[in-house]
Amino acid sequence: MKYTAHINVMPLKELLDPQGKAVSNSLHNLGLGQVQDVRVGKHISLQIEAGSEEEARQLTQDACKKLLANPVMEAFDFTLVAG
Repeated sequence: MKYTAHINVMPLKELLDPQGKAVSNSLHNLGLGQVQDVRVGKHISLQIEAGSEEEARQLTQDACKKLLANPVMEAFDFTLVAG
């Protein structure tokens, strides 16, 4: 069965996010001062062929832990969609 994994990788809340700070400053310069606490991450979509949802979940978890997210600096979460 085919699954689509939608993965979000974000900097850990405890760490500074220089890219988020730059975006926040730029938004304020554009008159959007109400925007606060900008964090910039990445969204990754994977197409997975797996025998079950649990297998697809494990494959996604492994991909995130081994390659897609740096556990020292980033956290990840994901959702799976069948089909």
